[in-house]
Amino acid sequence: MLDSFYREISQPNGGTRMLGIPSVIDRVIQQALVNVLTPMFDPQFSDNSYGFRQGRSAQMAVLKAQEFIKQGYNWVVELDLSKFFDRVNHDILMSRVAKVVEDKKILKLIRRYLNAGIMENGLVKPRSEGVPQGGPLSPLLSNIMLTELDRELEKRGHKFCRYADDCNIYVKSEEAAKRVLESLTKFLEGGLKLRVNRDKSGTFRPYESVFLGYTFHRYVQTRVIVAPKSVKRLKEKLKVIYRRSRGTSLSNAIEKLTQLLRGWRNYFCLNTRKEFFEKLDINIRTHLRCLIWRAWKKPKTRERELRKRRLDEYNAWKSANNGKGPWWNAQALHMRIYIPNALFKRMGLYSLRLQRNA
Repeated sequence: MLDSFYREISQPNGGTRMLGIPSVIDRVIQQALVNVLTPMFDPQFSDNSYGFRQGRSAQMAVLKAQEFIKQGYNWVVELDLSKFFDRVNHDILMSRVAKVVEDKKILKLIRRYLNAGIMENGLVKPRSEGVPQGGPLSPLLSNIMLTELDRELEKRGHKFCRYADDCNIYVKSEEAAKRVLESLTKFLEGGLKLRVNRDKSGTFRPYESVFLGYTFHRYVQTRVIVAPKSVKRLKEKLKVIYRRSRGTSLSNAIEKLTQLLRGWRNYFCLNTRKEFFEKLDINIRTHLRCLIWRAWKKPKTRERELRKRRLDEYNAWKSANNGKGPWWNAQALHMRIYIPNALFKRMGLYSLRLQRNA
């Protein structure tokens, strides 16, 4: 038992976090603990806590935030807890668990999981703080730890949404936002021994804030849209697929793209901007045409392939020998007409604009 090990992984916004990789036996034991402890703790959690709870989702949290903004709470306090899962104080956390759980064997087992060592360069380093992500138990423990923050916010009468360690508070003025940020920073760092990342925390208008990958429209502030950072991360993942698809079949590239796009679109289903998704679709199809042009390689091959697709002899020769690069040709008329959108559709390419919750 306690055969888990840990490793550091990169975060999208820079830095690293510790990821726990429990053995099969540890995972089964942790899940058993979760099954027993969840009915004991879940009724105590706030209605504004949405992370890792049955029947709740990130989309529900975003819709709740939208509701607050519609009510006129158009200033957002973003709280970013610096490496929250790595810095949870074990004594404080165990004291919260012990208020509900009386069985000393269960308490001892949880403590042992918290104290499980970190493997570094083949040596086990003792762990004195933190709740490593990766096992079934850590989400529940994080909610137990941050329930005290929820209660404090409720006691003060604040409108807020929390998903794990991602917490936004909604107020009606900039002065109130600054005051709330300062007082909550003192509460978290003094009472819970957590560290607030001052570089990432702050006060924002809804269209400047980011919550669970979403933000709000600049001019229609109640309209939920995908945050630019989320789009940037998607494009970075797409670039990896395009690069790795060179020299492989088009169907293989489309299969990998579809897997990524379907999950991404389903998560961002609250964004209803058809023109936004259409632009992404166009960009993806252009990249696929670029892959096709690269695969044809030589001008003779390009001319032959275009003629196969019923482009006349002169224009096929002219297009194949235009001296332009793959990206230019991917956007050119001869590729858009003779490698039509219908081809990608027949091959199963997922359309961000046309398909929702598929």
